[in-house]
Amino acid sequence: MEEYGGGDLLSEAMGSATRVVVVEDCVESPGAFVLHLLLKRALAGGGAAAFLALAQPFTHYDRILRKMNCSLVILIHEDIYAAEENMGLLLHLRHISDLVVKAAPLSTGLAADVHGQLSVVNKGTFSEHRAKAQKVWSFHFKVKENGTDFFYPGSRH
Repeated sequence: MEEYGGGDLLSEAMGSATRVVVVEDCVESPGAFVLHLLLKRALAGGGAAAFLALAQPFTHYDRILRKMNCSLVILIHEDIYAAEENMGLLLHLRHISDLVVKAAPLSTGLAADVHGQLSVVNKGTFSEHRAKAQKVWSFHFKVKENGTDFFYPGSRH
């Protein structure tokens, strides 16, 4: 079990060169705590954060933020946007992202000591010696008043 800070499971899964992050959640397992952790991580490292209300097409903001060397984090309520008419946007955001973090309820149902599970898909980075790799991480989480615990399934007593 590791608490958010240096060396936790989420930071390890994210890596360091993330530019576009998609956070997916649902009503049963809200993922807003992931936004808080990403904001805390950015500000603790001396970075800055900007919040946008989209009035232009999404690609407009994506191009501008990339030119400014900024990261972009998008929160998607999957159970709302998974309808057929919105599926194109959801697929596009997943495609352009470097990292997809999905908060979901436990497949076994509710538990007092575990709030849900996170799946993190890190699409990796290009290097001279290997093609773009994709790594998938899965672990459980428990949101507490002053942080979040991340741990592998079955490792917490």
